[in-house]
Amino acid sequence: MTGDVRDLVVAGSGIAGLSAAVYAARADLDPLVLEGDEPGGQLTLTTDVENYLGFPDGVGGMDLVQRGKEQAEKFGAEFQHGRIDDAVLDDDPIALSLSNGDSIRTRALIVATGASARWVGAENEDELMGHGLSTCATCDGAFHRGDDVLVVGGGDSAMEEALFLAKFADTVTVVHRREELRASEIMADRAREHESVQFRWNTELDAIHGSRDDGVTGVTLVSHPEGYPRERAASGVDVARETVDVGGVFYAVGHTPNTGFLEGTAVERDESGYVFTQTEDTGRPTARTDADGVFAAGDVADPRYRQAITSAGTGSMAALDAEEYLETHRDAAEATATPTA
Repeated sequence: MTGDVRDLVVAGSGIAGLSAAVYAARADLDPLVLEGDEPGGQLTLTTDVENYLGFPDGVGGMDLVQRGKEQAEKFGAEFQHGRIDDAVLDDDPIALSLSNGDSIRTRALIVATGASARWVGAENEDELMGHGLSTCATCDGAFHRGDDVLVVGGGDSAMEEALFLAKFADTVTVVHRREELRASEIMADRAREHESVQFRWNTELDAIHGSRDDGVTGVTLVSHPEGYPRERAASGVDVARETVDVGGVFYAVGHTPNTGFLEGTAVERDESGYVFTQTEDTGRPTARTDADGVFAAGDVADPRYRQAITSAGTGSMAALDAEEYLETHRDAAEATATPTA
């Protein structure tokens, strides 16, 4: 593959990458999709998706991803295991080095590598993620009508999650390891003033109880009057432990965009690593980045919405923008190669 030049490589096989692959394949761009370390992305951790258009009875996250892959393959997309470790974007064609040692050259690249939710390291979180433990209240909050739920975090995201969950849950308890929130004053006040939202200060989640069949049934919390109880417990300091019955746990401690391979390139990112995409002179959004031939879609460029449906939309945008770029690129190359009379 080293000697070949692809028209388009799509990095990432979540909903954004799959949507881009479907559109690109239907445009005869023969896209190569690099599946990454976690094929399918975060949606594979969601057992039921009820808010994706066209599935009134809901659909499993893994099922939705598999359907998308089959659809892309039907139109000619090729899939390969691998993750981009390094990218030279100022070359023409773009040069990509993969984690498995392969090298790929491509005329255009869609970055749809997503953002990984941060976990807290509580006992049993691996087993229960997607089974009562979630990183997205908008996605899974409606499954917890009448439950008592826990939100872990202290920033704006945690306050937003808590307020959203309060529409469904009987009670929402925000667990924060300090006595001061990182959230903006307005968001913190909204959460404090809500009758269904309560706070546990200087407290951390230590373990989650339940099973894949029963879901989350409870948690073990640790607390210390001076905060950071898990850190103190690890150093031998006595902390208070308490088991609490809850029906759901939501992590809201941030996300990390998977964009490390773009460091040092022309692609502009914010301080957290999210990719900036360009707007036209009219102010309308595009999927273009600051690097020629490089486009971004999905959570990698979206720290706000982070929904499957918005990822699918930006994936299609990226494919359409890439198609236009490649056509313009070819026209310019042909014009340069054609001798004048």
